[in-house]
Amino acid sequence: MGTNESSLYFLRHSLATLAYRAGKTLRGVPEGFAEFRAGTGTRTPGEILAHMGDLFDWALTLADGKHIWHNSAPLAWEREVERFFAGLAAFDRRLASGQPLGFSAEKLFQGPVADALTHTGQIAMMRRMVGAPVRAENYFRAKIEMGSVGAKQEAPVVEFD
Repeated sequence: MGTNESSLYFLRHSLATLAYRAGKTLRGVPEGFAEFRAGTGTRTPGEILAHMGDLFDWALTLADGKHIWHNSAPLAWEREVERFFAGLAAFDRRLASGQPLGFSAEKLFQGPVADALTHTGQIAMMRRMVGAPVRAENYFRAKIEMGSVGAKQEAPVVEFD
């Protein structure tokens, strides 16, 4: 596997990891969670999730060599979850297509993918703040496979409180 191939493989595995972790964090949120505000001037979980959807709209344009950003107003939580996973899947399909990338896999990771991982952690922390924590897990043991980027994921292997 060449350098470009291994970078692309790592990037696609990172997307599957994000899908697994985000799926666990976004499922089963309590009523009203999307509007929770941790403090003055902070984003709500709904605003963060809308931003995560925007990140993968941006990632698709970056993959095509363009740098186009749009800020979206948050949709209802379930619609925003669907939008996030649809964007993640579209980006993964683009990466799997074999078409040349407009920017390197490393740049695509350090921008939209790493940002979305950070925001997944923020939403998980906010869930804990409202009394609805995500169960801890040994993610090393999780069944995460490249290409598995939808909302439906494998069941956790080792969770704990």
